[in-house]
Amino acid sequence: MQAFFGSPGGPAMTLFAACAGLFWSAFLAATLLPGASEIVLVALLAKGIGEPWLLVVVAGVGNTLGSVVNWACGRFLLHYADRRWFPVPPRHLDRATGFFNRYGVWTLLLAWWPLGGDALTVIAGMLRVPLLRFTILVAIGKFARYAVVAGATLAWPGL
Repeated sequence: MQAFFGSPGGPAMTLFAACAGLFWSAFLAATLLPGASEIVLVALLAKGIGEPWLLVVVAGVGNTLGSVVNWACGRFLLHYADRRWFPVPPRHLDRATGFFNRYGVWTLLLAWWPLGGDALTVIAGMLRVPLLRFTILVAIGKFARYAVVAGATLAWPGL
C-alpha cells in the first residue's frame, strides 16, 4: 500500500491522485456529465505520470462502470426519460433504439462513440441485455479506444 499511496505530496501520491482524477473523469464522461477523459489521459501521458498500461486500465474501468450506470438507468429508470436529469435526451434514445434494433447487441462495441454511445448503453438496459454480456462488449470498445489514444499520444513526436 505504501508503494502506491506513498507519503503526502510524494510521487506515489501524485500517481494516486492522477489515477483517481482520470477514473472519475472517465466515469463521469460516460454518465450524466459531459467530459473529456481522453484529454486527461493525454495530459497524464505527456507529463509521464504513470505507466501507460495503468492509465489505460484506469480510464477503461472508469468509463465502463459509467456505462453500467447508464444501463441501470435504462433498465430501472426509463419511465423518467422525459426528466431533465436523465442521461440521454429522448431524440438520442429514439435514434439509438433504431440503430440497436437494426444491428443488435454488437452495437455495444461502439459505446465509446461520442455521438450516441451513451444512448446505446441506456437502450441496452431498456432492452434488458444481460449485464455480463453488456459489460464485456462495452469494455472491449472502451479499452480499445483508450489504447488507441494512448498509442497515438506516445507515438507523437516531441511528447
